[in-house]
Amino acid sequence: MMKTRSVFNNRGLSLIELLIVFVIGGMIIAGIYRVFVAQSKAYIVQGQVIEVQQNIRVATEVLMKDLRMAGYDNNSVNSKIKIAVPVVAGDHSITVNYEYDNTTRYTVTYRRDAASSRLIRQLTTTKDNGTATAGAEEPLLENVDTFDLAYGVDQDDDGKMDDLNGDGKVDDSDWLPAANVGAMKVIAIRWTLTARPDQTNQDVKKWISPRTLTTVVNLKNLSLIQLTK
Repeated sequence: MMKTRSVFNNRGLSLIELLIVFVIGGMIIAGIYRVFVAQSKAYIVQGQVIEVQQNIRVATEVLMKDLRMAGYDNNSVNSKIKIAVPVVAGDHSITVNYEYDNTTRYTVTYRRDAASSRLIRQLTTTKDNGTATAGAEEPLLENVDTFDLAYGVDQDDDGKMDDLNGDGKVDDSDWLPAANVGAMKVIAIRWTLTARPDQTNQDVKKWISPRTLTTVVNLKNLSLIQLTK
């Protein structure tokens, strides 16, 4: 009976085969690393986008709160505070005045500081004896490109924004720049706020465009003041 003998090759891997394995393994690892780096950058960039959008919304809420108070006066017989000028209009800044209580007038100014690219808020309080205290300038938003304001007016005292071009609707042409407001009564304000994420990260600087939010607020106190005269 014939026996079958198995012959095993114990030669192992050659140097060339090992090099090929290392090269292929290195290419796989490099590909995984590139994907990881790209995902990490995308995560950081997306986080910056969310942050700047949230910061713009927070700044808008603070600004809206003050603007809605413009001209407020509780008409108490004990009040010695008078709001002669509720709104001081500017194209890139605005100041509003309102009564906080019977003894204090609030004057709040918002402006874009060109040197620091910040939206600045400053509060000044004035007591009924004329004593004014100016607060510190508070940076409300960083990396601000634009803070543009326009104004809606009410010349016929009907409590509604005027349709200045007579086309039957309120549109862009009915909003006035500060220079055209003059002595007309302002009852609505529209502002456009544009800001960028932190520019120290080159990926953020290269990939993300500025974020813009346009907001309109109606000055209810001023409408009521005129309508109840």
